[in-house]
Amino acid sequence: MFKRIPLLRALKADRWVRPFLRRYRKTLIFAISVGIVTFICGAGLMFSAGYLISKSATRPENILLVYVPIVLTRAFGIARPAFRYLERLVSHNWVLKMTSRLRQRLYDTLEHDAASFSSKYQLGDILGLLSDDIHHIQNLYLRTLFPMFVAWGLYALIVVTFGILSPLMGMWMLLLFGLMIFAIPLWSVLVNGARQEYEKQVKDQLYVNLTDNVLGIADWVLAGRSNAYLQLHDQNEQQYLATARAMHKFERLRDFLMQVLVLLLVLSLVIWGAARFGGQPGGPANWIAAFVLAVFPLIDAIAPLPAAAQETNVYTNSLVRLNDLPALAERLSTAPAIKAPYELKVQDLHYTYPQTSKEVLRGINLTIKPGEKLAILGRSGAGKSTLAALLRGDRIPSAGKVTLNGVPTDQFGDQIADYISVINQQPYLFNTTIANNIRLGNEEASDDDIWAVLRRVGLAKMVAALPHGLDTKVDEAGLRFSGGERHRLALARILLKDTPIILLDEPTVGLDPITEQAVINTIFEQLAGKTLIWITHHLQGIDQVDQVIFIEDGQLAMHGTPAELWQSNQRYRELKKADQGL
Repeated sequence: MFKRIPLLRALKADRWVRPFLRRYRKTLIFAISVGIVTFICGAGLMFSAGYLISKSATRPENILLVYVPIVLTRAFGIARPAFRYLERLVSHNWVLKMTSRLRQRLYDTLEHDAASFSSKYQLGDILGLLSDDIHHIQNLYLRTLFPMFVAWGLYALIVVTFGILSPLMGMWMLLLFGLMIFAIPLWSVLVNGARQEYEKQVKDQLYVNLTDNVLGIADWVLAGRSNAYLQLHDQNEQQYLATARAMHKFERLRDFLMQVLVLLLVLSLVIWGAARFGGQPGGPANWIAAFVLAVFPLIDAIAPLPAAAQETNVYTNSLVRLNDLPALAERLSTAPAIKAPYELKVQDLHYTYPQTSKEVLRGINLTIKPGEKLAILGRSGAGKSTLAALLRGDRIPSAGKVTLNGVPTDQFGDQIADYISVINQQPYLFNTTIANNIRLGNEEASDDDIWAVLRRVGLAKMVAALPHGLDTKVDEAGLRFSGGERHRLALARILLKDTPIILLDEPTVGLDPITEQAVINTIFEQLAGKTLIWITHHLQGIDQVDQVIFIEDGQLAMHGTPAELWQSNQRYRELKKADQGL
């Protein structure tokens, strides 16, 4: 049965929650102890108050007969909020300390294994990890594990205490409280937990279908199938509502059973109190009231357990995802040291996307010598951008290797930016000044350095004519500039950075032919002498490179200089003619 509980399976091989239970066990034990004492004080307050009220109603002959209950009532009345406050301080301090360590570990893992992580997880997983998972682990402690540990402690004390007073009553308490603390929460996990997981799947699918159908509503209408669209949506929604109704029905039944057990407990204490203390002076009423009232604060500790146990299904996904992260390895103290000249080499490179199991690149071999200009051609989806990510170390090859001066590029980490810079399809300009945007290439650059690179990319006159010059705001995403100007500003960053290798990932997409040729000319003129890797989907300006490769079906279909391919490769000639509109 316990093997069917997802949280227990996840905790069995857990590397994130269990270590912190051991590491901060003293603080955890103290917090649980204070939590138990808080409920004991609550029960003691009600016990003393119940005894005091019923004893006072019988007109005691002497005030000394109720003096002890009066003192205990005051003592428990003060102790209960005091211990409650202390319990909150200790437990939340423990949880916040633990979650801060978890966040640090998560960010260290993401930073150290960014290439591996981005190769294995989708963007939604990353966002989920950063926004929800640590919060879920925090709730796992505060809403489930901590109340559960406190309830277990109270359970042991209740059974032992009643066992001392009456072994038979102790056995009865063992059964009743056992049903409330163990049986019903376990029942909630097994029955409603499965429904909760199914409800989440149905809800996610409902959103997917609804989005897809709304975006395509015009086609539904034009096809004359509007009613079919509504029926499909109603069918999905009814499936979700049926699951939600089943969950709510179960919760009402579960809460009813909990109330029945509480009623049975109260009746049991009334009968037991009357039998146990019936022969004492003053009658059994004093003790019946005391024991019955003492139960209600204890119920407050037990009643939330079924709902808390059911929520563990929500936390399990976060726990599993965290444990699927690569184990945090020892961080390299320094990046690999290499010296110029810089040579990139690709050896028997294979890459497969884990999400689709599709092999994008198969057996690529390539050498890019210092100062060489390489053009990478291919259809959309052929693997050009994937190859670029592998060259820069942003992804890890499934097989083979990509090296810079003999060192795998994924080992450089952030320091790869000292050797390889990138101008992508849509360079981003932040909503700050022109100077700040260009200084992304070199934070220490002076205004004179910035003006120098602006002159090199042909933007100095335009910037000088602006009202605030370098201090002009570029607006969000650089919308005040044209596409060609944004690419030139991105080039200015690269010139300021002065890296030996530049990766151009289709930098002229969306530009008109005249602007495109002007940008290409500027790039090749200003980056003369540097290694250029130019990913492009057509052949305008291709004669300025030293070698051309064409990727098709994950392999090199062409490889040679532009002149060689024009002379020997019919397909290359056709591609170039088509690109020129001939």
